[in-house]
Amino acid sequence: MGDQSVYALNKVNLDIASGEYISIMGPSGSGKSTLLNIIGLLDRPNSGHYELDHKNVTDLSDNQQAQIRRKKIGFVFQSFHLIPRLTAAENIEIPLILDQVPPEERQPRVNKALLDFDLQSRAKHRPAELSGGQRQRVAIARATILRPAVILADEPTGNLDHNIGAEVMLLLEGLVQTGTTLVIVTHDRDLGARAQRHIAMRDGYIVTDEI
Repeated sequence: MGDQSVYALNKVNLDIASGEYISIMGPSGSGKSTLLNIIGLLDRPNSGHYELDHKNVTDLSDNQQAQIRRKKIGFVFQSFHLIPRLTAAENIEIPLILDQVPPEERQPRVNKALLDFDLQSRAKHRPAELSGGQRQRVAIARATILRPAVILADEPTGNLDHNIGAEVMLLLEGLVQTGTTLVIVTHDRDLGARAQRHIAMRDGYIVTDEI
């Protein structure tokens, strides 16, 4: 910015263990989403390195990063990011298609996801025909259909009322019980307090990291 360098992240040193449940909090512009994007292999750091499963993934090609991202990382966003013209079942199936899972294997897995997330009756409905809570359940089902090791959630309840948001959080927290690592970015202090480990950021720095 002019003659000033602005660092979205600065001197961040962070270790996340398998199966941890972490909240990342801080004001707008503190670096939360940038950190989440680097963890999710959506952004690359200008310096330093990032290891996933003890492998340096910083300098991998875009295609190599995409393959790792598809298999190991699931994303849940505030705005759902469902494909409008596809049904709930078809949205959930997309990662399986991209991973070249045979059709005869895809349908049973989609049916199980619909059952697990109480979406059987909405399987043929498109996103515009679903409530906010149903859309987020579809998004979580899609994010977890390949059984990723890590779920990254950016303001996952931001577009939901309190009661529906609480239901969505219970679904996400249930994944932790199966050994999934869950990292949530949020402005909501009550939501952040639910995590087992709490990271606070400001101006690109991690200012506290507490259990």
